[in-house]
Amino acid sequence: MPVSMVKRQNRTPFQKEWDALCRREQNLLERRQKKKETALNRFLAQKVPEKLQGMLDKAFGKAFSLIFEKGTKVLEKTYNRDKMQKEYQVDLYADQVYGSRKSLRVFSKKAKKAEGVNLALSGISGIGMGIFGIGLPDIPLFTGMILKCVYETALHYGFDYRTEKEKYFVLLLIEGAVSYGEHLEAVDKKIEAYIQEEELPPDWKLKEQIESASRMLSGELLYMKFLQGIPIAGVIGGAYDLIYMKQIGEYADLKYHKRFLLHVSRHREKGEEPAEKAAGLKE
Repeated sequence: MPVSMVKRQNRTPFQKEWDALCRREQNLLERRQKKKETALNRFLAQKVPEKLQGMLDKAFGKAFSLIFEKGTKVLEKTYNRDKMQKEYQVDLYADQVYGSRKSLRVFSKKAKKAEGVNLALSGISGIGMGIFGIGLPDIPLFTGMILKCVYETALHYGFDYRTEKEKYFVLLLIEGAVSYGEHLEAVDKKIEAYIQEEELPPDWKLKEQIESASRMLSGELLYMKFLQGIPIAGVIGGAYDLIYMKQIGEYADLKYHKRFLLHVSRHREKGEEPAEKAAGLKE
């Protein structure tokens, strides 16, 4: 039997999960090297008012600021935070006992299940708004759905999204999820640095990070939000809420999954059990 095959067979459940995650990450980054412009976007580019971009920037910025300041508790009424935290601790203990790939994959399965529910809600909301030609007023609701999706993903991997540090990470995830090419590479580099060090950049400011994420979102959604503002035809624009939610959910899941695996690995190498604190949950 070839040596390489022996090595593959001798990999631990953790190594198999890590390798699968890295392959998925590489595939996503390769797919996002270049944005493909659609015929619909080229057509709408001639119709969209110049001032709409600025209006979208401000709308997303206000929505993020409002939710971070006052809206997190409102979002938490849509899911059971305490229950999810307890389930995470139970699942982590089960993985410590069994140490199988099946027990390790429980976390990602639950995160993806929650993501699927949020995708469905986002699609229903966006299409419903589009029927009545509601475009810009949909921004606060759509922003709330994005953060709900990311927050639930964080909880399933054991991370507390309420901290200032986590706001930085969440905003980077959203920005990276709707970026392409060199910009995606730059944002992804910042995300990887945070995953490794868990430290904020010394010059970080929440307002600037909100503005950066808002610009990327508004740039991506410009044409679709314009279309969504047209009754009936807006159904097409509203349906794109689901497409972008899927992008954000996939990217957030990948990076939180990576953080989770690194935390668990580091703490277990040190012999620190139980590992609940490894993924940042507060007591």
